[in-house]
Amino acid sequence: MKKSLSQNKTIILLWRLIYILIQFSWGLPQTILGLLLYLKYYKHPHTFYHGSIRTKWNRTDGVSLGLFIFTPNESDLALLKGRDKKQFQQNCERMAVHEYGHTYQSLLLGPLYLPLIGLVSFSWARLPRYQKMRKKYGVPYSFCWTEQWANYLGEKILKKPSLK
Repeated sequence: MKKSLSQNKTIILLWRLIYILIQFSWGLPQTILGLLLYLKYYKHPHTFYHGSIRTKWNRTDGVSLGLFIFTPNESDLALLKGRDKKQFQQNCERMAVHEYGHTYQSLLLGPLYLPLIGLVSFSWARLPRYQKMRKKYGVPYSFCWTEQWANYLGEKILKKPSLK
């Protein structure tokens, strides 16, 4: 028996409500941090992104904290800096898929998300040692298990490509 369009919309709405409830309970530590970062970037554009709250900030990196994801603003011309506009916009969307994958890690791991995913991910992205290694040996960002897992979850759930 085929589900009607209204039944599908009801299921999606119900899942999004459950998603938000879990992020504000089981994922509370990272969601509080995400809320604080959201407030810091309050004047930047925000959208709902499959149940999460997406902030488009004036940075080229992305962050996911519970219910909140932060990705580059594809409309910010200052971020382009000689990049191909279409490719940059595509990368921003792929980053959103990746960061959304991290929100599912938060759902699964709850309070363990920050020490298991957040710390490893932050170190992999920011420590000069790993930045040099990635550049020198051409190691993709997704080589790190936390990032590879976020890509997998984001792609599986949203049926869209993520970062490579």
